[in-house]
This record gives sequence, structure tokens and C-alpha cells, in this order.
Amino acid sequence: MGSAAAAAPLLLSLLLLLATAAAAATHPADLAVLEDLRKSLTNPDALGWPDNGDACGPPAWPHVSCDRDGRVDNLDLKNAGLAGTLPPSISTLSALQGLSLQGNALSGPLPSFRGMSTLRRAFLNNNDFHSIPADFFDGLTDLLEISLGNNPRLNASAGGWALPAGLAASAEQLQILSLDNCSLSGALPPFLAAMTSLQNLTLSYNNLSGPIPAAFNASALQRLWLNNQLGEAKLSGTLDVVAAMTSLQELWLHGNQFSGPIPEAIADCKGLYTVRLNNNQLRGLVPPGLAALPALQELKLDNNNLLGPVPPVKAPNFTFSGNEFCAAKPGDACAPLVMALLHFLAAVQYPTKLVDSWSGNNPCGGAWMGVTCVQGKVTGLNLPNSGLNGTISPSLANVTTLLDVRLDGNHLTGRVPDSLTSLASLQKLDLSMNDLSGPLPTFKPSVQVNVSGNLNFNSTAAAPDAQPGNSPGGSPATPNDSSPGSHGKSNASIPGNGKKTSSAVLLGTTIPVAISVVALISIGAVFLCKRRRASTPPLTASVVVHPRDSSDPDNLAKIVVATNDVSSGTSQGNTHSGSSSLTGDVHMIEAGNFVIAVQVLRGATKNFAKENVLGRGGFGVVYKGELHDGTMIAVKRMESVAVSNKALDEFQAEIAVLTKVRHRNLVSILGYAIEGNERLLVYEYMPNGALSRHLFGWRQFGLEPLSLKKRLNIALDVARGMEYLHNLGHHRFIHRDLKSANILLGDDFRAKVSDFGLMKDAPDGNFSVATRLAGTFGYLAPEYAVTGKISTKADVFSFGVVLLELITGTTAIDDSRVGEGEETRHLAYWFCQIRKDEEKLRAAIDPTLDVTDEEIFESISVIAELAGHCTAREPSQRPDMGHAVNVLVPMVEKWKPVKDEAEDYLGIDLHLPLLQMVKSWQDAEASMTDGSILSLEDSKGSIPARPAGFAESFTSADGR
Repeated sequence: MGSAAAAAPLLLSLLLLLATAAAAATHPADLAVLEDLRKSLTNPDALGWPDNGDACGPPAWPHVSCDRDGRVDNLDLKNAGLAGTLPPSISTLSALQGLSLQGNALSGPLPSFRGMSTLRRAFLNNNDFHSIPADFFDGLTDLLEISLGNNPRLNASAGGWALPAGLAASAEQLQILSLDNCSLSGALPPFLAAMTSLQNLTLSYNNLSGPIPAAFNASALQRLWLNNQLGEAKLSGTLDVVAAMTSLQELWLHGNQFSGPIPEAIADCKGLYTVRLNNNQLRGLVPPGLAALPALQELKLDNNNLLGPVPPVKAPNFTFSGNEFCAAKPGDACAPLVMALLHFLAAVQYPTKLVDSWSGNNPCGGAWMGVTCVQGKVTGLNLPNSGLNGTISPSLANVTTLLDVRLDGNHLTGRVPDSLTSLASLQKLDLSMNDLSGPLPTFKPSVQVNVSGNLNFNSTAAAPDAQPGNSPGGSPATPNDSSPGSHGKSNASIPGNGKKTSSAVLLGTTIPVAISVVALISIGAVFLCKRRRASTPPLTASVVVHPRDSSDPDNLAKIVVATNDVSSGTSQGNTHSGSSSLTGDVHMIEAGNFVIAVQVLRGATKNFAKENVLGRGGFGVVYKGELHDGTMIAVKRMESVAVSNKALDEFQAEIAVLTKVRHRNLVSILGYAIEGNERLLVYEYMPNGALSRHLFGWRQFGLEPLSLKKRLNIALDVARGMEYLHNLGHHRFIHRDLKSANILLGDDFRAKVSDFGLMKDAPDGNFSVATRLAGTFGYLAPEYAVTGKISTKADVFSFGVVLLELITGTTAIDDSRVGEGEETRHLAYWFCQIRKDEEKLRAAIDPTLDVTDEEIFESISVIAELAGHCTAREPSQRPDMGHAVNVLVPMVEKWKPVKDEAEDYLGIDLHLPLLQMVKSWQDAEASMTDGSILSLEDSKGSIPARPAGFAESFTSADGR
């Protein structure tokens, strides 16, 4: 009995030991997964696998931990120098809670993690995975943290990837999402804002674009890193949403295209301790509340367009260089006059062209646009037709020496500040053609005030007496004068009187005033008559002018007047003949061009319908449209979120080009529209779209591959257009963004260069000029990309890359070409290495071109040699565009008789004598039945009747 009692504890200990050993044995299913992992690695020995193959032990393998059932619940392989792939079976580790694979060289596709419901933390960052499946995040219900950062090739070959919307439903508990530098593309997903548990979101170094969605204003994020997007478009828009994220502690937005002012509400983000806003396009005054944030340790504001004083920031790490501050040291004040003007600038929403010139601490000491000074005193503010939005700041009253204020022809709203009546020296105040509302403050009789053309203005509340110089129209008026032309008090209350009509577009060029006044008086009478008869709100008129002959811009023949009923959305068209210049109700703006109403373009594009989308660019979408008279147009609509400094600069640059360049191989800008945040450019329509579609996407779009003849014609057309820009026009320009996507093809496949938003005046000769880097990688000349200095030879380099695309059918940058070094991704560099080798050259040519034909190969060889010269590393070694034209002309103009393709001319033998052929033709025509050929009478019936109002002189040339 005693010996049995003594043996009992020993037996119990043995049983417990056996039970523990049994529990520690790896589950067969998990053991199979680990074996799959071992086989998929190219260097599995780096992990020191257990000799007995039992990962859970004993002895336990140090890279795993297991639960009591022998299921692997943690797999830790970080920084082990592993190479190879991950097996798909890894998702069957049903008890896995932690997965650490960071800091290796794993590659290939990421397997789906679908259904790994126990997974809580996954670190896959700092590897080289190539792709990620769409269902990767499905069913990860317990996930708290995941990192895929620094996998730069993740779906890169497919143009990147986007977070699936199912992530929000699957990972409701997710707290940390780290996806920096992993080829994310597209817009920032709004559903991330709905993930209430999410605290840290890092999406830096991707290809994201567009604004931060409004949904984020309720987000509880503490860390938001969106810095340094790599795409051309980058993230943009304003920071208003960010200022409403009051839980933020870390905000990194640097290296993007965010614009607008820093919102004052950012002061509500009390927990912010690191803020990086450098290298954006932010403008305006820095709000004092940002500098006063109590926890702030780091603030970077460098390289923006910020104005005013440098805030007195106490943060130990504060940088602010590369702005337009008025003082050099934090806390130093600006001159009171400067601050008054800057507050005016803030109220009109910081227009780009003013921000760019209103810098420094002396408005009279520099080139402040629109500011007039006499003997060091600001006497005038002249900003008519300047695209100003917002309101008129009362701070203008602090510019006490003002004599003349011109703010007419803008989009100003709100009331005229009462404080302006205190300007003792004021003589003239022109606020006409805006959207201001009354009542008008009472100015001294000596002040000429003009508020005509403000539709919402209650002019009856103006000065009690319509005294000369103080009438709302700005001209002397008799109190009882109600004539149509009067701008006086009694006339101001007539519906539609003084209506601003910024809704006309000039298609082609400006209208000569001398030959057009009479015609427009007639049109004005028609408008006035319609207004008097109408019982509905007044209509918006648009005028479309077509040149009869594009080579003779003074010969204008046709005017189409379209009225648009805003309330019903319907439109009517009337046509009148004769040249015309617009005055009165039609609002002329800068450069002598006209603005077309946005509603006209809405009608032409069917309200910017998806089916009319022609393409998408960095700042918006291009739509196909049709005007009332059947003219086809292309409308580029700038995204409202993209209305940044850079975008507006490009918008204005394209308009400026209209007055300076005109060539058959440059796409014509026909007009533009500005209304609120809408910015639209109207171009001639090019039916066959971009060259890039026909070179790289012809299979995708169901197109025919381009023949060599078409490619040669395209190359010559582009060369001629660029030669004109560089040498032959009145102004010399550098395009800066020549690429296949900016070369458009007409219905005859003739090419025109487009997109002049980045164009820059060329210096005389071949001297380079320093400028901000702009363009598209793959087409950028080496010296420009490295030094920022550009000459016309940079365009020559880009043209050489386009030539290489034409003969190879491959893109300017292609990751599949990576071989001996990173530079082989670049078409220009790669082709330079192989073009001297005939065998490699033949292999590099587009397979759709028949290189077995020696004549074709000879032509391609000439193009390859020209492209090689154009893409030379040294600018001095590149030819000018005139040389390219000279090389291409004889190749295009080669002609030889067509073989076996004679047409059937009604069965007539063309080898017969002429008189005999004529008789045969007459006999053949007489034998035709009515059903086989249209008679002259029949053909007349197919021609639509001439619309009422068309000139009798209207010819077929007008349809060009």
C-alpha cells in the first residue's frame, strides 16, 4: 500500500509529460503548410528547420509558437534573408494570429488571405511581391494591423491596384493600415473613413491622386501619412477636410499638389505634434492657430506659395523657406498696407496669378499685378476680368490712398462693404458684371460707382438721388429716364437690365470690330425684344463664331446664337449671317476671346455623359461634344479638386497659346468656359484620338495596327508642328510634354500636337533656361531631368522617343525591359544599346511591320538613326526639328504605282481614246435605272433646308 502510494505521483507526472508532448506535436495540416513553405523558398536552410520535422516540438522550432492543439498561432520569419515565394496553402493556417515576414526578399504573387479569421497582425512589408489578389482581405474579421509597405512592384505591371471596398466590412477592427510604396493607384477610398477603429493610415509613395474625400471629416485617425505620391497627378485639392480630423497627431502631406490656404480650423487639432505640408501648392496667409498648437514639435512649410508674415512657431523643428513671406524672421510683422491687400487677396480666394506676383513687403517696390502706385502710394487696384471669386474684403478701406478701383467682370458675390465709403480719395469704383447683391452703400457724389450687370443687385436701395457720378450704372441719369439704354436708377429695376452674359465663345479668332457693329446691334435688338416679351426668367445667350476660311481669320461668315433656358434645361438655336463684334450684353474678356456658358457645353456633351468620355488627363476628363450647328468639339473639363496653382497655370497657358500659335499640325483651341469652380477648354475634335491608343492599345480598342506609311506621315506632321513652335512662329516655344498621348489623329490619320499647358517661352538660340521640372518620365531629356534647365533640344529628345515608339510599338518606360541596370527600362537608353546590331534591331521592330521587306527595313533604319541622334545624351549632339523634317519629307513623298488595285470606273476601259471613253460613259449612264443611281432631283431632296437666318453666301467652306 505504501509503495503504491509512493508510485502514484511518479505515474501522474509521467502521464502529464506524455500529455504535454502529445499536445505540442504539430497538427498534420499545419505541418503540411510549413513543408509547402520550405519547398517554395530558394534558401530554406537559412531557417534551421527542426531535425524531426516537428515545428511545435519538443524541441520547439524558434520561428513558431503553437496552441495546445498543435496549431501554429504565430509564424515569425522576419529579417531572415529569405528568397522565393509564399505557398497558397498558407491561408489554411486556421489558428494563425501573427505573421511576420518583413525584411526579406520574397517575390512572386501574394496568396489570398481569404478566410483567415483568426489573423490579427500581418507584416509583409519590405519584400518584392509582384501581385495581390482581389480577395486578399476577404474574411479577415479579427485583423488589427497589416503592413504591405515597400513592395513597389505590387501589381505594377497592371498599372497598380486599389483597395477593395470589402476591406471595410471584413476588417472592422483594423487599427493600423500601412501600405506605403506598394503601387496603390487611383483615388483615396472614402470607405476608409468609415472604419471607426482605424487609427494609423500610411499610404505614402504610391500613385494616388485626387482629393482627400469629404467623408474623412469625421475620421478618428491619429496618424495620416499621404506624402510623396509618385504619380504625375498626385493628391490635390484643399485641406479643409483635414482640419476637421480633430484626433490627428501626425499629418504628413508633403510632396503632393494640395492647394488653397491652410484652413484656420486646423487649430482645433490640438493633438498635432508633427505637421509636414512642404512641397505643395498651398497659398495665402498661415493661420495663427497652426503656430499656437500646444503639442507641436515639427512644422514644415517649405516650397509653397504662402504669403504674409512668418508665424512665430515655438516648435523646435520649423522650416519655411521657398515661400513668398513678407519678412525673413518668424514673428516679424508685415507693413499694414501689405496686410490690407493680402486680406483682400484672401477674400477673393487667392487667385494664382496674384499670389505669384504679390510678394514682399512693399506693393510699390515690385511687380504687384493690378496695383498702381504714384510716388510710393497705392492709388489704383485694377483687376478687371481677372477670374476673381469670393467677396470684397472690408480691408480695402485700409488702403487709404486709393483713387481708382476696377473689379468689373469677375465672379464676386456678397455685398459692397460699407467701409469703402470712408476712402477719402476714391474717385471711381467699377464693380460691374459680377454677382454682387445690394443695397449699395451711399458714396460721396464725386465717386463714380458702376454696379451694372449684377443680376442680384437691388439698385433701388442706392443713393436716393440719381446724381451724376453716383448712379448704379456709373453715368449721369435722369430719375425718370426709363429708356432701354439708360443705366440710371429707374432702369436698374427692369428684369434683365444690365445682365452679365459671360456666355459666348469665339471659335477661331477675334472678330474685327470695324465690320461687325451693325450686325451685333441687330442681334442685341433681338435679345432685347425677347426679354421684353418673356414672362419667364431671362435666358443666357451664347455666340459661336466660325471662320469661313481658317487661313483667313478676318473672313468670318457665320454666327450661331443659342439661347439656353436654365430653368428647363432646353435650348434653342437661331442663326444669323455676318461678321460681328460683341458689346453690351456679351462680355469680352482678356485676349479678345469669348467665354462660352457652361450650360452650352453641358448640352453639347449631354451633361458630360460617361459615353462621351474621350480620355482622362492629369487635371480632368476630355469629353466629345456637338454644338447646335453640328460642329464636333472636344471639351477638357478640369476637375474642381484639381483647381490648383499648377492646374490653373496650365489652363491659362493653353488660352494664351490661342493668341500666339496657329498651325495645321497643332490642335486648335476654340474657346473656354469659366464659371465658379468650372474650368473648361474647347478644342477641335480629333476623331481617331491619341497616337498612344493606336501604338499600345490597338488590340484592346479593336483597332487596326498602324501601317508604316501612316507612321511616317504622323512623324512628319509632329516634326512640322514642333518646328513651327521652335522656329517659325512669331513667338518661340518649348512644348515640354511632347509624347504619344499628346499627339492626336484626325479621321485621315494626320497628326496634330496637343496639350500646351506646360509650354514655355523659348530663349533665343539654343541657350537653356531654368524652370520647374515638368513633363512625363520616359520623355524627359537627361539634362532637364537632372538640372531643370531646358532648351528646344529637350523637345527634340522627346520627339526622338516618339519616333522609337513608332518603330518599336513599345512604351517609353517598360519594366519588362529591365536587364543590365535600371536604365534599360527607358526606351531611349535601351534602344541606343541595340540599334547598331542589325539582328537585335530587327527583333526590336514592331511585329506588325513586315521587316522581311527590305525596303521597309531600310526606311525603319533611317528612322532609327534619326531617333538615335534626337535622343543623344548631350543636347549639342541633337539636331533641330528642321533637320528632322528634312529627313522625313523624302521618305513620306516616295511614290510608286499601286499594284493590281485599279478601280472599276463603271466598267470603262481607261486605255481607250478619250472621246470613245466619254461616249461609253454616256451610254452607261443612260442605261442606269432610277434605283441604281440618284438623279439630281433625288439628291436635292437629301440636302436639309438652309436654316432661317443663314447668309446666302454661306458656302461649303463654312463646314470645314
